[in-house]
Amino acid sequence: MKVIGDTNLLVRLTTHDDPVQAAWASQELRRAELLVFPTTVLCEFCWVLTKSYHRTNEAVQAAIMTLHAIPNVVTESHVVEAGLKVLAAGGDFADGAIAAAGRQVGGETFVTFDRQAAQLVEQIGIPTRLLS
Repeated sequence: MKVIGDTNLLVRLTTHDDPVQAAWASQELRRAELLVFPTTVLCEFCWVLTKSYHRTNEAVQAAIMTLHAIPNVVTESHVVEAGLKVLAAGGDFADGAIAAAGRQVGGETFVTFDRQAAQLVEQIGIPTRLLS
């Protein structure tokens, strides 16, 4: 079966806060021919881990990199890499992912009111404009 994974699947796999659901999630990961995690799921996953579970950016980055290395897992690799770069620099995964995804569909410049996001997205090579 080709499965689209939801955020709560990743949270259970990572936190084991519900052992029964964590076991189900692990079993699904092993059984699936293909397991797709859309970028929106990864953005939510990062937010939940940092805000609700108080995980560090480094721990979140490690979790995504581990997931990304599983052979039957599919993500938008280029978008995930941009998100990871911004996360590693101390920013939000979503900012890098949003900017990279926008570029993929024809956008040129990431526009934001968020000074840190603008700086970090610019550092990964995506033109930005800070509104103030």
